[in-house]
Amino acid sequence: MKMFHDSDVDHTALKGKTIAIIGYGSQGRAHACNLKDSGHKVVVGVREGGKGWQRARQDGHDVAEPADAAKAADLIAILTPDMSQEALYRDVISDALQPGDTLLFAHGFSIHYGRITPPEGIDVVMIAPKAPGDLVRREYERGRGVPCLLAVHQDATGSAKARALAYAHGLGGTHAGVLETTFPEETITDLFGEQAVLCGGMSELVLKGFETLTEAGYQPEVAYFECLHELKLIVDLMQEGGLAKMLSFISETAKYGDFVSGPRVVDDSTKERMKAVLTDIENGTFAREWILENQAGLPRYKAMQQKDLDHPIEKTGSALRARMAWLNPQHNAEKQAS
Repeated sequence: MKMFHDSDVDHTALKGKTIAIIGYGSQGRAHACNLKDSGHKVVVGVREGGKGWQRARQDGHDVAEPADAAKAADLIAILTPDMSQEALYRDVISDALQPGDTLLFAHGFSIHYGRITPPEGIDVVMIAPKAPGDLVRREYERGRGVPCLLAVHQDATGSAKARALAYAHGLGGTHAGVLETTFPEETITDLFGEQAVLCGGMSELVLKGFETLTEAGYQPEVAYFECLHELKLIVDLMQEGGLAKMLSFISETAKYGDFVSGPRVVDDSTKERMKAVLTDIENGTFAREWILENQAGLPRYKAMQQKDLDHPIEKTGSALRARMAWLNPQHNAEKQAS
């Protein structure tokens, strides 16, 4: 494992360079604001008159249409959604690239699956913060940072890694540590984690637990508390100190239940299905299906999303959360002000 920190940064690598942030969503805003506050020259590439344009101007950034921002930049960070990147690169970015420029991504999908093939003569790198954009920004403002992954796909100048590290430092990432990886490893592990554990696996576990209790006649409100509400408490403990901290904070009864019943629910057959998910990601099956789904106008995607939103746990949870004032950011702000 190679981990980089502040002392590893060459602060001259991006000196005098203009950085274009293409896209101003969660990550785009965090990257642009952190880099600007770190002293870098930043221009935000967004559609004129759109929400991103307006918000970037409110945040004090120089803004331009994506094509103009890319032409003015030495480093172009593509921070739009995966499925928009191929057309954006083809129609806007490719003509703006000059020998010696750097093309930066925060996720490896477009490069790994061949949706974008940059020309020789430019650096192609990745800096992937391991946190949502809002947290990337908040931790920077606290004088800290979130861990990042770094990868180099193409090193045309001999300075690709140094430029990527300087970019990560501008985000605050080298305060927490930057782990070196590759585009394939980041892409595959990121997709697998989302599908098998963090989003797909976790949400299905919650839904099936809720259904098991309610179908057995237990109140949906009680089932919600036990299968969804308290999940955050456990995840927070695990994030802070791994399994050891979680086990040290739960009751002896909960621990014994963990040991004897966890493997009954998630067993070796579950792991085999996880391996099948991993295989589909590795061989490109998932990527091809997702690309075709977008090209078809997202009919299955929309239907599956609506099915989740229509699940009884959503109605139950909405009513219960309305009584939890601490979950309301406005309430928290008013409480702090008073």
